[in-house]
Amino acid sequence: MTRVLSAAALVAVLVFAVWFGPAWATLALGVLASAFAGSELVAMAGSGWRSLVPLAALTSGVVTGVFAIGYGALVSGPWIGPVGPRLSAVLLAAALIGWGGAVSSGAHVPGAPSTRALLFLAPLYVGLPLGVLVWVRAVYGREALLLPIVIVAASDTAQYYTGRAFGRRKLAPRISPSKTVEGAVGGLVVAAMVAALLAPRWLGAAAVMPVRLASPLVAAGVGALLAVAGMAGDLFESLLKRRAGVKDSSSVIPGHGGVLDRVDSHLFAAPLYYLVLRYLR
Repeated sequence: MTRVLSAAALVAVLVFAVWFGPAWATLALGVLASAFAGSELVAMAGSGWRSLVPLAALTSGVVTGVFAIGYGALVSGPWIGPVGPRLSAVLLAAALIGWGGAVSSGAHVPGAPSTRALLFLAPLYVGLPLGVLVWVRAVYGREALLLPIVIVAASDTAQYYTGRAFGRRKLAPRISPSKTVEGAVGGLVVAAMVAALLAPRWLGAAAVMPVRLASPLVAAGVGALLAVAGMAGDLFESLLKRRAGVKDSSSVIPGHGGVLDRVDSHLFAAPLYYLVLRYLR
């Protein structure tokens, strides 16, 4: 029951912010999610890195907000218009330099080199993809933002139920033993079907900047690609948790773990979706 109630609350907040709220509401939600996910990522690295958790939250949130504001037309006017991207570049560089300096200062803390590298890239791994999603809401509209969220959610659900019903062969037994090849295939098929049904309608009807895909077949291909990216993002976070020896990134969401557990698939799918919107017609 706790898991169901938490899921209902998350969906309600997302729909209210994205569908009914203004663009800045999505920005606020994205920055908040980025701050939580970034801090959870660093917290998983071990007690020696706890002092960097607040800075991780700050830098991840800043990167999300800076990308969205600089490139997403959330702020307009005679002054911010011309300098928005430049201001974004400066703030982004400052955030990453400050974060890199803080991580370097903790180099004496025992830990694997891969963990340190990941700590250095945390704002890019978490902050930029979530900034892309906020950018999508600002530039292309609410339908365009909800589309990848629905596709990835449908794929995840199909993977679970298809895997339970038909799963035999393990997809990545050393990283996530519960995932199966059959479940992955089911997720791909459902994602393609959902995209073929929704993408031409939602992207074409976007109030801000409509996107017209060539055909439902192209839309289905986009859906399958987003599903693959989502699976990769999920497996990547599973690998991080396995290295850290934890089941969830945190317990901030009752029954669901942490914010990073909820957005992991989108961190890989968002950059791909960005390319689709910008270059695929």
